[in-house]
Amino acid sequence: MKNVLVVLVLTLIISGCNPDSDSEKLITVKGEIPVEEMGVSLIHEHVIVDWIGVDSTGAHRWDKSKVVERALPFFLEAKDKGVNTFFACTPAFLGRDPIVLKELSEKSGIDIVTNTGYYGAGNNKFVPKHAFEDSAEEIARVWIDEFQNGIEGTGIYPGFIKVAVDRNDTLSAMHNKIIRAAAIAHKATGLTIVSHTGPDGPAFSQLKILKEEGVSPEAFVWTHAQAGTLPGHIKAARQGAWISIDNLRYIDSGFSSNTGNVDWFVDRLTALKNENVLDKVLISHDSGWYNVGQENGGDYRGYTDIFEHLIPALKENGFSQEDIDLLLVKNPQRAYGVKVRSVE
Repeated sequence: MKNVLVVLVLTLIISGCNPDSDSEKLITVKGEIPVEEMGVSLIHEHVIVDWIGVDSTGAHRWDKSKVVERALPFFLEAKDKGVNTFFACTPAFLGRDPIVLKELSEKSGIDIVTNTGYYGAGNNKFVPKHAFEDSAEEIARVWIDEFQNGIEGTGIYPGFIKVAVDRNDTLSAMHNKIIRAAAIAHKATGLTIVSHTGPDGPAFSQLKILKEEGVSPEAFVWTHAQAGTLPGHIKAARQGAWISIDNLRYIDSGFSSNTGNVDWFVDRLTALKNENVLDKVLISHDSGWYNVGQENGGDYRGYTDIFEHLIPALKENGFSQEDIDLLLVKNPQRAYGVKVRSVE
């Protein structure tokens, strides 16, 4: 009964019990904003990535001031293109730094959103040791604590749950546990679950687990869905999941299927529009980033290809401004507002 009461209290808090507004909220590194203020949103980008692994990573491995100096010009470019909100998708133990994000937000004028959660892809290289022994409930408690009390004493709060699984159709025991923990944390916080996924198989495996835990597909963002199929996208979207096609590159992406190029995006978005599921699609670049250990952070890629190349191509192929606003403004508002989304 005590646990039920705790969840009910949290639900009241995150539902927005402010008598002056019924608006859903987004939690940014500077605090809450109504989702109506999100504006143009890039829903999957990065600022720092540290590939060294959970045992060695930490903020001691980068100079915050140098990261800000390197990244800020790219944020200002994005701001000039009309970007209002930026989702920083680097998770804990891979380079998450809320202090850097807050400084970039203050200096650029862009609202930035950070996350809680664990990244299981990469053979669990970025999963902390306690998670191997802890239950899903115990893992979720860590993430819920960050939602309630802030990240590592910074006073900065997560705005979504970031997890990752490998590309196998059947999830490993660890990845099954991570997704169940995400479901538990979602029910307690209302934070959207953003999962590095890739192909169809692991996407539908995760949706099955979420439903078993009473969480609606509406709470799930299928990240890197460009690695999935069109039938898979349509099926997941019709279940309510969010389809995140998030590797826009103006130049050849390097993928064997060339999924990063503008023509591919136009073709896939057109197909999804024709299937009447464009209202479940999200787009971004998966750009950045300051690569820890490389000189000056390595080859930092900017956040403007969508505006300079994709949008003109979409308009040439029959997309209206309303369609583009759906992808960059309205869908992110609906996907990321803090709200418990339960199976009906």
